[in-house]
Amino acid sequence: MAKGKDVRGAVLLECTNCVRNDVNKDKESPAGISRYITEKNRQNTPGRLELRKFCPYCLKHTIHGEIKK
Repeated sequence: MAKGKDVRGAVLLECTNCVRNDVNKDKESPAGISRYITEKNRQNTPGRLELRKFCPYCLKHTIHGEIKK
C-alpha cells in the first residue's frame, strides 16, 4: 500500500495569550512567544488544532493554537 498523500503532517502551535498581550513589549518578562511542534491527522482533524500547553513566558498553562508555517 503506497502512501500518496501526507496524512499526518507537522503543525506549529503558538501561545494565544502571548500573541494577544504582546509579551515582547513587557520589560519584566523575556522576549518571545511560546511555540510547540506536533503532528495531527489531517483527515480526522481538518480544522485548526488547539491544545492547552505550558507557556514559559506566561508561566502558566494557556491555549496554544495552530498557525501556518
